[in-house]
Amino acid sequence: IEEYAKMFGFDSETGIDLAGEVSGTVPNQELKAKSNPDDPTWRIGDTYNASIGQGYFHVTPIEMTVYSAVLANGGKIIKPHLIRDDSDNNSPVVRDLGIPQNYFQVVHEGMRMGVMEGTATALNVWGMEVAAKTGTAEVGAAKKYVNSWVIGFWPYQNPKYAFALVMEKGPYTNLVGAPAVMRQLFDWISVNTPEYLK
Repeated sequence: IEEYAKMFGFDSETGIDLAGEVSGTVPNQELKAKSNPDDPTWRIGDTYNASIGQGYFHVTPIEMTVYSAVLANGGKIIKPHLIRDDSDNNSPVVRDLGIPQNYFQVVHEGMRMGVMEGTATALNVWGMEVAAKTGTAEVGAAKKYVNSWVIGFWPYQNPKYAFALVMEKGPYTNLVGAPAVMRQLFDWISVNTPEYLK
């Protein structure tokens, strides 16, 4: 898990043009031992938690956006920018992972199904073909709160845009999560900037 997570850009800064960027954390045995000296042994439960992005696994929204872009574009890690500089002719591609495209096709299909009939149906917007994946991370020992996530890209057939949205520290009983918030953004786009739907 650690090897592949790092290959996809986790545990390192994206290089976005913002001061003070920090990276997330990919868990491993050494990190657990350092963080939890009273229980330093890595157990199968730690692997389960890491495999679903919980436990010692920490990410930033911009890392997740870059990850969404990697899934969308078939394995190319990009350097995100907030400010467009037309004089910069450098490619935003940092590296190509060299993973066979058919692997990404399976992921694309699953993420599209997530919008059509899964946990991201709020993003089934008329005039858009969105592919998305949701996630929920419990917060705190009492687990009274959750961070609700949605990542994805559009248009499904020819991706141009990637996104990641986190709704932080909502009550665990909350039925409105990140997909509902992202839907509001898509509704705004469809009215105010419809050129992004093409």
